[in-house]
Amino acid sequence: MLTRLTLTDFRSYKALRFEPGARVCLFTGPNGSGKTNLLEALSLLVPGRGLRGAKFAELARRGADASQSWAVAARFDDGLEIGTAQAENAPERREFRLNGVKPRAQAQVAEQLAAVWLTPQMDRLFTDPAAARRKFLDRLVVALEPSHAREIAAFESASAQRNRLLQERPDPGWLSALEDAMARHAVAATAARLALIRALNATLAEGAADPFPRVTLALDCAIAARLDAHPAIEVEDGLRAALARARPQDGAARAATLGPQRADFLLTDSHTARPAALSSTGQQKSMLIGVVLGHAALVGRLRAAPPLLLLDEPLVHLDEARRAALIAALNASPAPAFLTGTDAQPFAGLAGACYVVAESTIHPA
Repeated sequence: MLTRLTLTDFRSYKALRFEPGARVCLFTGPNGSGKTNLLEALSLLVPGRGLRGAKFAELARRGADASQSWAVAARFDDGLEIGTAQAENAPERREFRLNGVKPRAQAQVAEQLAAVWLTPQMDRLFTDPAAARRKFLDRLVVALEPSHAREIAAFESASAQRNRLLQERPDPGWLSALEDAMARHAVAATAARLALIRALNATLAEGAADPFPRVTLALDCAIAARLDAHPAIEVEDGLRAALARARPQDGAARAATLGPQRADFLLTDSHTARPAALSSTGQQKSMLIGVVLGHAALVGRLRAAPPLLLLDEPLVHLDEARRAALIAALNASPAPAFLTGTDAQPFAGLAGACYVVAESTIHPA
């Protein structure tokens, strides 16, 4: 359980030391009071750009001394300490400290702590472009396979180098080396996505997220389809050859037409077979909550420690029955949960601590 959160020049907070009084914490208050900023700070305790996907330079408090970077730090009841801050002289980089020591790689931080979140912006997940759904899926994967982020980044780096080379004077040997890296990282990333989807489908089928809709997850991806029928080494060889054949096409498009960046993450209601994309906003929200709760159960079982659940305005678009179901699920779950809402009344029955946020200060309700 989180026992202490400290913020320095972060968003609307000049300085904050917050000691949660329960496993589940509800933050209430008017719009603009700083509630979502707290959840964003918690989301930055794991690698990535956090629940808003903001540039790191945008996280500094307005009016802060330009020489002072923002910082977020947390301590947990098992003694774990994680801190992160804007890197000195590099506004678009941040650094971590794990128990006071700089880790060799950010994956070491992800091995110690996982987090998953839902925000109001994600209500558009199934109408937004596929990239948003891939990011959501990859966050779920990283919670169980921290090296997955490195595979995605390595593929993107090799792909970007290949794109530049195709615009210049192509060197066949260099292109082959880059395509070899792209194939290896693409297959590894896709295999990790498939492993998460299979494990989560099994967990949801067991009723881990009941009474929320049971959903079936799938990956619409040519590489995934090949992996279902062939060994990984054969898929790598095939992808490597396909990338070589696609050089003229990719050079004209200025982008790779093959790879994990072309995949889409799909959800379907297991009972009605209705795709999430064709469901109502409330049904989509219920599906996503079910996935998050099932994922928390899966992570808790496989990592022996559940992830942080960060739920920004989670009751929006839910009917009364679903609201009660979410509150009951959070009461029963061992996962640390942090929620926001403008009013505490809709959360009646939630077992935890309630706080009022006003002008970036926190008071017990």
